[in-house]
Amino acid sequence: MGERFYLYDDTVEAAVRFVSFVGERQRFDLALIETDRFYGKRLVLDLQSNRFAILGRDDLEEPGYIEHAYQLHEQDANDLRAFLEEHLS
Repeated sequence: MGERFYLYDDTVEAAVRFVSFVGERQRFDLALIETDRFYGKRLVLDLQSNRFAILGRDDLEEPGYIEHAYQLHEQDANDLRAFLEEHLS
């Protein structure tokens, strides 16, 4: 194998918040990761489904985005969206 070519290899400081809440139909266990890497957005990991997205408030307003990113039914996506609207800057 030849020499490895890195596009980047950075170590950054991060603030991580772990939060669990119950929506109308399901429980959510999330990790919200804030760094300066995502231009003001947060990396939001759903620890139960192993899905994640880089989200800002603008993404929450995009129709169908949460449903697609986390493979959720509309009601569950609305529960997650409502939570994130309160907790994303």
